[in-house]
Amino acid sequence: MKLLKAMATVAGLTGVSRILGFVRDIFTAAILGAGPVADAFFVALKLPNFFRRVTAEGAFSISFVPLYSESLEKEGKEKADIFASNALSMMLLILVPFTLLILLLMPFVIYGLAPGFIGDAGRYDMAVEMSRVTFPYLLLMSLTALMGGVLNALDRFAPFAAAPIFFNICLILALLFLTPVTDTPGHAMAFGVLAAGIVQCLWLIFSIKRAGVRLRIKRPENTPKIKKLFKLMGPGVLGAGVMHVNLFVDLIIASSLAAGSISYLYYADRLNQLPLGMVGIAVGTALLPMLSKAISAKNKEQAQHLFNRALEICLLLALPAAVALFVIPETLVSTLFERGEFDSADTKTTSLVLMAYAIGMPAYIAVKVFSTAYWSQQDTLSPVKISLITTACNIALSIILSQFIGVIGIALATGIVGWLQLILLWRGLKKASFLAFDQRLKGVIVKIILSALVMGAGVYALDQYAVNNMNGILPLLIIVIGGLILYGLAIGASGAIKLSDVKKYLKRG
Repeated sequence: MKLLKAMATVAGLTGVSRILGFVRDIFTAAILGAGPVADAFFVALKLPNFFRRVTAEGAFSISFVPLYSESLEKEGKEKADIFASNALSMMLLILVPFTLLILLLMPFVIYGLAPGFIGDAGRYDMAVEMSRVTFPYLLLMSLTALMGGVLNALDRFAPFAAAPIFFNICLILALLFLTPVTDTPGHAMAFGVLAAGIVQCLWLIFSIKRAGVRLRIKRPENTPKIKKLFKLMGPGVLGAGVMHVNLFVDLIIASSLAAGSISYLYYADRLNQLPLGMVGIAVGTALLPMLSKAISAKNKEQAQHLFNRALEICLLLALPAAVALFVIPETLVSTLFERGEFDSADTKTTSLVLMAYAIGMPAYIAVKVFSTAYWSQQDTLSPVKISLITTACNIALSIILSQFIGVIGIALATGIVGWLQLILLWRGLKKASFLAFDQRLKGVIVKIILSALVMGAGVYALDQYAVNNMNGILPLLIIVIGGLILYGLAIGASGAIKLSDVKKYLKRG
């Protein structure tokens, strides 16, 4: 199965990146802890990441990949590469001046981004300094995302999926070797972010040349395709921007709470992002070009098959992950982060935040499939309308809940609103009959849910009664391996996945 093979490639490389990310976070927690320097660095990291996700990996990718795939399908590779070169030149024309402007205005940007830092000269000054180092990462990653989109449309998923590995390696090396020569470990990591952007961009340049793609910087031309790209990007920018406004609202609210609140959100989200990244990013990356080509070729049967199998794989992987994060959060957080400057009190708060995030994880992974279904039809407007509603709900709920349960309320609001977004996307997609749920999907949903609950009960029992007197990484390994075995047995016994299906997929792979 082509989709499964592509998802396995992306998920596998994303998994390597996430493991390295945890190594990075272990060092970060031990050296930075959850104090003022960590808060300042996480603000500096979120700023370019916000614009990257909105423009490069958000609006641009969801608009560019279907158009490039359509050009490949109807006009051939040479015309498609000319379109991509023009898009690259337009990107440089816009992002270079924008980057320079933000660097100049950074003191005012931090005022708006983290108003809770006002009056705290230490955190504010560090956030400005670090953000000026990290912000050029936006430009570098935007170029990387364009080249990655081209390769994904050519069914070459590995190079772009491997790029985050370099990001984590650069940050680990910066933390270990630049810390002695910079003002703080946070400053060292900021320079690591900049170095990572340079390395990732060079890696994609090498990869597209190896794939025979001819991209060149040329005088930008406002062709009909570029006009269509910007027309699709308009709602995409608004939609991705609105969605990621949630992150900034979380940051603003957390900056007004006790010191360390931003860090608690960061560490909990890092664990939450492991399955979100491996499954959500994998399915979105693999599904968008394939679904776009099927719809462009008017192959409705293939489109429905891709949509349903993507949802099936997401549920199969997301539900047990969410259950595990919910039932053993303290074991996960303490094993990975509790050392050095990160103490037991930090573990308890981060664990509660993680439980709140886990509530919405399956919804957010499924949202990736539903959103991709809209984008593949070159409909970037409908998800925007839904994002406006869910963002307003998330902001209101975050403000209300944070008054009662502090930083935990911010994560809980995010988890709850994920399910609202999924419901609204599903209702809107009903109009596309060829993207309806098929009988196979309807038959396995309940089986996957029951199997995940069985696994959750077993994992909880292991955590509470079997390994609670052990120390170090061993108890976590026992719990994880035991959970995987139990879930596999439950899935096999329920018939959600049959051995014949596994053999078929392996044979096709």
